[in-house]
Amino acid sequence: RHGVPLSVTYENDFNYHDYALLHEIPRLLQQAFILSEDQRFYRHHGADWPGRLHAVVQNLRALRGVRGASTISEQVVRIIHPRPRTIWSRWLEGFEAAELERRFSKGAILEFYLNQVPYAARRRGVVQAARYYFDRDLDTLNTAEMLALAVMVRAPGRLDLYQGGGRVGKAVQQLAGRLAAAGLIGEADYQTVLRHEIELQKPAMPVQASHFVRYIYSREIPRQLLERGRLATTLDASLQGRVQSMLDGRLHDLRSRQVHNGAVLVVDHASGEVLAWVNGGGGGPERPGSQIDAVLAPRQPGSALKPFLYGQALEKGWSAATIIDDSPLAGQVGTGQHQFRNYSRQNYGPLRLRDCLGNSLNIPAVRTVHYLGYESFLQRLHQLGFTSLSGDAGFYGEGLALGNGEVTLFELVQAYATLARQGVYRPLQTLLGEGGIDPPRRVYGEEDASLIAHILSDPEARRLEFGSGNLLNFPVQTAVKTGTSTDYRDAWAVGFTQRYTVGIWMGNLDRQPMQGVTGSIGPALLLRSVFAELNRSGEGGPLYLSPRLAALAICQQSGELAHPGCPTMLEWFAPGRVPTKTCSLHGGNAAGQRTTGENRVNDGGKVRLEQPTPGLQLAMDPRIPDEMEAFPLQLPKDIAVSRAEWLVDGVVVGTTGNGMYRFLWSLVKGSHQAAARVWGKDGGEPRMTETVEFMVK
Repeated sequence: RHGVPLSVTYENDFNYHDYALLHEIPRLLQQAFILSEDQRFYRHHGADWPGRLHAVVQNLRALRGVRGASTISEQVVRIIHPRPRTIWSRWLEGFEAAELERRFSKGAILEFYLNQVPYAARRRGVVQAARYYFDRDLDTLNTAEMLALAVMVRAPGRLDLYQGGGRVGKAVQQLAGRLAAAGLIGEADYQTVLRHEIELQKPAMPVQASHFVRYIYSREIPRQLLERGRLATTLDASLQGRVQSMLDGRLHDLRSRQVHNGAVLVVDHASGEVLAWVNGGGGGPERPGSQIDAVLAPRQPGSALKPFLYGQALEKGWSAATIIDDSPLAGQVGTGQHQFRNYSRQNYGPLRLRDCLGNSLNIPAVRTVHYLGYESFLQRLHQLGFTSLSGDAGFYGEGLALGNGEVTLFELVQAYATLARQGVYRPLQTLLGEGGIDPPRRVYGEEDASLIAHILSDPEARRLEFGSGNLLNFPVQTAVKTGTSTDYRDAWAVGFTQRYTVGIWMGNLDRQPMQGVTGSIGPALLLRSVFAELNRSGEGGPLYLSPRLAALAICQQSGELAHPGCPTMLEWFAPGRVPTKTCSLHGGNAAGQRTTGENRVNDGGKVRLEQPTPGLQLAMDPRIPDEMEAFPLQLPKDIAVSRAEWLVDGVVVGTTGNGMYRFLWSLVKGSHQAAARVWGKDGGEPRMTETVEFMVK
């Protein structure tokens, strides 16, 4: 982003990146090259014909090629116009070298040569060679290192310090003797070259961003973004390094709890630009699985998708005060039944949507996805860029609300940036200047997105499950959400401020479980540290809250307008969703008023059995007497019930009264059909549920 190199490719015909002007190249290095390659450089006019004749005589006497006679100017011609090595090409290079010297000065030719002469590993020029072998700039090299650069160009494949420095060392000593004889170095420098071995130092990039660079290379890069071989990215190298240190430190602290991998993605959501793309260990070989890019590895997000679920529910007419029932709930899994539970294993009964999202409760989320429909929610996730969710809605079922599908950290941060951007989706950018390639589009309404952000930044909304003084209470208003997958295999923390969105994943890339590490235990502390670093400039401000939202005093229990006897709180409502009736729980006028039951989520008028589920297979327990075994037939608690008749195989097996939603049926082996006849509180004709087939073994 600021000119710091993240990666350099040397698959180029010329050196575009590391060019030094002639006056920036040490004088001794220039003299060493001239003495080694072309000692009559300043006296000939392109081709050294006496030198070439002398080389021919020497080669004939030795019956093999022991000496070349190409001048520096001829080598420049060869660099510009590579040709097969024939007698004719050698003579042609001589004539072209004469033309070269007629058009350019000796200084210009020498400068080009020293910047383009080839070395091993496709390095070109003395600057690249100095960094490749010694990881230093030219003006810091000692005499022996400069002479090594001069002799290795004779045969880059054979004279390579990384392939064994014996041959190079001998050639360096010989060249040092010639320089001393010519008076170009003193006796002390000559003796130093003879006594000391050349030490290698492998180069390292200023910042580790190999996974980010690999992602760049995998993309279709617009040609207009390339400028003289340089590609400007959005990554902030300084921030990348600081976040890398923070992540590695946190992973070190959690190593005893079997946490070995992690990733952090930092985005400026105002521009959509990625500022940091960090993997635990920096992609080095010392950390297991670190060659896998955890930013792009699909993992189960746990509860991290719930804000998008509730944001869609707000569009359907719900509000932050809508009451959702947090009571025990079971769902079908194949031919069996799964008992949904909150993380704490507690149920809180009727709760406002704000509390359900803030406390990340599972059962209300399942009831919400039932209301929205699996297909509808999956389509919304696709609109947010979750392309990793490639299965159909039936494949995920209600588990989609709880994170049973696999998504990437990149997709998750991109989606949270949409909420931070008041509901406008924009693909994350990794190259400067690529904006506008994929135009932004609105996914959530401004009021709904800002209301979800307000809930995620509300410490009181998460008090039931997380307590009052936890790590998620940031000094600058920050919307925060954590997630934990089954068996502690993945821990997530995602958040956004007025300007930045940050996502963190921790786990093990070999999919081994961690030891009890959740999103609020593992990544949350790191998320706090990253935002502290981002807010250091003092740019932090409050999250955007739509001016179209209206604040009203409501009853904390019923979610309706507060009566003087109600426990009250301020809640925000979008236009058209403002409650108009007063709470009847605490002394309000009940006539014509909406009851809490009517403020609950309903199923659109349909009546169904919650238990048993279609195709359920039950097994009788041999340790319990048969006459004592029973199974609860159950209706959803979000409908009004004054009376219910329970039918098994077409026969009424029991009747329950007002407000009763379940009936214990004594188990009988065999295939059965269950149904219920339900009377509402308003009287009238009863409604019949669909018949559900199940089996008892």
